[in-house]
Amino acid sequence: QVQLVESGGGLVQAGGSLRLSCAASGRPFTTYSMGWFRQAPGKEREFVAAISWMGGSTNYADSVKGRFTISRDNAKNTVYLQMISLKPEDTALYFCAARTGAPAIPTSAYNYWGQGTQVTVSS
Repeated sequence: QVQLVESGGGLVQAGGSLRLSCAASGRPFTTYSMGWFRQAPGKEREFVAAISWMGGSTNYADSVKGRFTISRDNAKNTVYLQMISLKPEDTALYFCAARTGAPAIPTSAYNYWGQGTQVTVSS
């Protein structure tokens, strides 16, 4: 089992940047592919980005391609989401998640979830 704790959220103006972090503890971090998801009020949780256990494979939602970058530091048991050119529609609670196996898009594919960190982008 792995425990996940997100941090780095906050309030930022449109066009600004934030970097989210997700610290993992428990089973060896390299066991897992990692994903970032987000959920806006009244909407379903949606996929944002995912990365394989060695970081060699990534994928992104179309809505964030070119603006968000997922990365991981296995020595620090941490996965990051660098977000630039933020838009008001990026406002959401952001979650990191872990799964064994290849990176995946469906929320149901992930076994472990953090509590989330709020990102608010003002216009």
